[in-house]
Amino acid sequence: MSSKGTFGSGSGSGSDGSGSSFNYTSSGTNSQVPRPRKLSRGTPVLNAITGNHYCSRDYGSSASNSNSYHYSNGNGSYYYSNPNGSTYYNSGSGYSKYTAPGGK
Repeated sequence: MSSKGTFGSGSGSGSDGSGSSFNYTSSGTNSQVPRPRKLSRGTPVLNAITGNHYCSRDYGSSASNSNSYHYSNGNGSYYYSNPNGSTYYNSGSGYSKYTAPGGK
């Protein structure tokens, strides 16, 4: 698989809306937009850090998911893997799935 785009080197830091601080580990764009596979129950299986935009953040060892990320695709879909361990996927066409911390 080849991809085109600009990939960041991972510099910078910030804080999110909840006041948690983080360091950017990578960010950028990628013009290759794969379609998610689906499991038998219809749950999308997503490839991390692919799509038209992505950003990876390191929240440190105290976070449930210290290396969280998000990405969005040109078709309107997006995915978040959050520092508290939750995930959120939106297909951009009506389907969405939230998974609470711990997978419940």
